[in-house]
Formats: sequence, C-alpha cells, structure tokens
Amino acid sequence: MPVATPDQYAAMLDAAKAGSFAFPAVNVSSSQTLNAALQGFSESGSDGIIQVSFGGADYFAGHTVKNRVGGAIAFAKYAEEVAKAHDVTVALHTDHCPKQHLENFVLPLLAASEDRVKEGGLPYFQSHMWDGSAIPLAENLSIAKELLPRMAAAKMILEVEIGVVGGEEDGISHEINDQLYTTLEDAIKTVEALGLGEQGRYLTALTFGNVHGVYKPGNVKLRPELLAEIQAGLQAKYGAGEKPLDLVFHGGSGSTAEEIAEAVRNGVIKMNIDTDTQYAFTRPVADFMLKNYDSVLKIDGEVGNKKMYDPRAYGKVAEQSMADRIALAAQQLGSAGRSVSA
Repeated sequence: MPVATPDQYAAMLDAAKAGSFAFPAVNVSSSQTLNAALQGFSESGSDGIIQVSFGGADYFAGHTVKNRVGGAIAFAKYAEEVAKAHDVTVALHTDHCPKQHLENFVLPLLAASEDRVKEGGLPYFQSHMWDGSAIPLAENLSIAKELLPRMAAAKMILEVEIGVVGGEEDGISHEINDQLYTTLEDAIKTVEALGLGEQGRYLTALTFGNVHGVYKPGNVKLRPELLAEIQAGLQAKYGAGEKPLDLVFHGGSGSTAEEIAEAVRNGVIKMNIDTDTQYAFTRPVADFMLKNYDSVLKIDGEVGNKKMYDPRAYGKVAEQSMADRIALAAQQLGSAGRSVSA
C-alpha cells in the first residue's frame, strides 16, 4: 500500500485509541533499515510509523555533507515508492527536533510539504515532532502554538514533548532525575495552549520516568499509572471524553511487558522502539562476521569468499532480525493483524 494519506493516518490513530492498542514507531537511517521496518510491519500484519531523526536524515543524505533536509525528503520519497509493494499502511514522521535544529530540520521540511500540498499533492510527512523538553515549558508551548496551525493547514499532525526523557539520543542528553515525570499542571498548561483538537491534532509525549537507551533493572523507575492520573484530571477539568490526550511512549526500549501494557491502557497509541531495533539489526552482523571471519577477510594469502563479504549476505540477516523485533513489538502493543488497508 502507499504511505498513509492524512485521512488514513488519522484513522490509524483513531483505531488505536478506540481499540486500546498502540503502533510501533521505528527510527531508520538507511534504505536497509527502512526495508526492515516495512518487512516487520508486513509480516505482523500491522500498520506502523517509520521515523527519521535529524541525525538519521544527515546519514541518509551522506554522512559527510550534513544535508538533513535533503536526506529526510529522500527518505520520504523512497518510502513512498517501496511501501507500495506491502499490504500494510505506514505513516512517516520526524523524531526529536530540539530548538537549535528547528530552522535546519522541521521548519524547511514543513515549508516543503506546504508547497507540495498547495500543488495538490500530499505532505512529505504525516507528522513532525517538536521537542521543547530542554527549554522552559512556557517557551516550549509558545513554539508549539505557532507550529500547530501550520501543521494542521498542511494536513499534518504535531507531536510535542511535555517533560524530559532522560538518557541520550542523537547527541541530545538529559539527566535522570525528578524532571522525568510530567505533572497534571504541565498537562493543563498544554491543553490551555493547544486545545483538545480544535486548533489541530497533536500527539503528546508525557514523561513518566522514560529514558532513551537501555538501562539495567532498577536504574529507571517507570510510573505508567501517572498517565491515567493525568488523563483523568484533564477529563474532569474540561468535561472531555475518556483519555483526552493522544499519548506517545518515548524511551520504551527495555520496558517490561506489564509497563508497556499499562501505558497503552492509559492512552499511549504510539511507542518508539529505536534502541531495541538498532541492536536487533547490528547483533546478527557481529555474529556473521565472527563466524565467517576467514570468508569475509582476505587472510593468510587467501582471497576470501565474495559471496560472504557481499553486503547483501549479512544485510539480509540484519534486516530479518530487525523485522522480527518490530513484529514482536506489534504483538506486544496489540497492533498485529490490524491495518486500515485490510
């Protein structure tokens, strides 16, 4: 199926919310990892979200040129073409974009989509994330309030982060401390600034102890019950329906099945699994190289084995492993076998 239209993306999110499940959101940085993501969604019969960060977009364009806008658009165009061969629907998204990268990442991509929509086409991306977690909440929401109507007019969805996700991703790091927990007051300020859909649809990454990367048990304290408390508080204050916010789970790699299930019950409809899929891709490559050392290298005067050092040989193994991890995530999140294209 083609990449999701804006209406299909909205239908995907509505189905997840109504059915109390979530879509895996997978970061990619190459055609290989993008193909692995599509394979994983297809094999599980799950729609999904494929996303690229500013660092991933840099890599897509060629790591020496730092053309992240070109890389992101190349990613989107490639995805549009290869997704046609799959029987599920995927949405395209840009991941964390802090303030210092707005001008060289999200804003020019938004402008490019605006031009495309004016010409009668679809936006390059179905959603963009603005990550204002490193600045004061008032400034974070002020920028989000400027972005939201532009995004809505271009038929896209905004993702915001309210709170701080600990750990490190693409060189952006935050400490693991009490700021990892969003409060009801923070959520109320968010609704006061952005509304509950009347100004445009947005996804909210509330933080409940989330940390990027994988940490040993006991180092991170997740509190998914906090999401239920915030949703109930907003429902009572605004007379809204159940679970008024569309929630995103960042830093989910390494979480227990119980923590994931509780977060989904409390309104999470999108969960990022970047760290786990990176490891799933790389681990079998290391295994392949170690087991086939004398074939992938020309040692002791020998010539090696071209079939073994052909990048496709170990690339296929890596893609299958990453696809398997995505299929597992779809099972855990309840999206397996659910597709708007079915």
